[in-house]
Amino acid sequence: MANILIMDAQRGIRNTLKERLLYEKYTVEAAATPQEAKAIMERFAPDVVLCDHCCGEELGCPFIVMSDDTSVDNTIATVRAGAADFIPKPIDMNRLLGAIRKALGVDDKEGEELPTPETFKPQVIKKVVSKVQEIIGDSPRIAHVKELIGKVAGTDARVLITGENGTGKELVARWVHELSRRSKGPFQALNCAAIPSELIESQLFGHERGAFSSAVKQQKGMFELAGGGTLFLDEIGDMSLSAQAKVLRVLQENRVIRVGGEKDFPVDVRVVAATNKNLKDEIAAGRFREDLYHRLSVIIIHVPPLRERPGDVAILANHFIDLVCRENGIARKTISAEGMAILADMPWRGNIRELHNVVARLVILGGEVISADDVQTYVMEFV
Repeated sequence: MANILIMDAQRGIRNTLKERLLYEKYTVEAAATPQEAKAIMERFAPDVVLCDHCCGEELGCPFIVMSDDTSVDNTIATVRAGAADFIPKPIDMNRLLGAIRKALGVDDKEGEELPTPETFKPQVIKKVVSKVQEIIGDSPRIAHVKELIGKVAGTDARVLITGENGTGKELVARWVHELSRRSKGPFQALNCAAIPSELIESQLFGHERGAFSSAVKQQKGMFELAGGGTLFLDEIGDMSLSAQAKVLRVLQENRVIRVGGEKDFPVDVRVVAATNKNLKDEIAAGRFREDLYHRLSVIIIHVPPLRERPGDVAILANHFIDLVCRENGIARKTISAEGMAILADMPWRGNIRELHNVVARLVILGGEVISADDVQTYVMEFV
């Protein structure tokens, strides 16, 4: 296999790419700076360099630029500088693997598909998906989301992610974490709507032994468990006013006191929150604290509903067809143009989650080529 040198200032990206490329049987080295890369090259001759700016030409081999600057000017400048390809961040691993093969002059064999995260062995899936699962789509709305992630990830600014259920808000939060300098720390997620109001404070802040009848031992809360990393508070619009007040205090002071405790202690955590509600309406109705809203919404990333990005339906549907076929041991299926057109026009009230379920139904019940009749029979009757 070929030698790949990764040169990127962000440690999280270096580690994630190295892990995936090692799995693909490449020989991989990683560097943070051109100087470090040149030192590595005294003992390592790369066939391709993956870099965060145009510098591969200095190393004397083909190079692929990975950047969160997706402006037209930067893309043109990259191509003119001799780059083999330009990959926007967050990185689409399928596209990057294809770019590497192209830079190496390796053509795909007829009928052979590039490796994807879904082809990994079961024991590897959980680890890899949480690290490199891409945000799928190339519509302008999704490109804007990716651009915002790239700009905010390297900071410690708090992020509020808004959008309907099923749009992929947690995936956005994971990318913010994965591309940050906290990527080696934990990513802790709490669904505020799934925890009863009387237990939410214990989940967030922990409790001391004897704090309540079932507290038989001390327990750390999510703020403590996420130390050095990121705490994702999903559906924060459903959090009780009492818990909101205590979260606000933590955000102001960076200190936590466990339920039943007497002393507070410092925490180092980045908070990313998400909601499917209009928090300004919730504030007006007295159900959400305005001061907490301003603390959380330093950066707002809105994830658009699928009906506002119809051009991405085909990309997502084909991705889910691959995934469902592999998961169920079914030979690769396709969908007709007429069937895809029907899917693209659907309202998708459940967004990407609903599309995934619909594709699974069509793969299992439809023909080898999923037709418009299959879509009408197995989908439209239930819409």
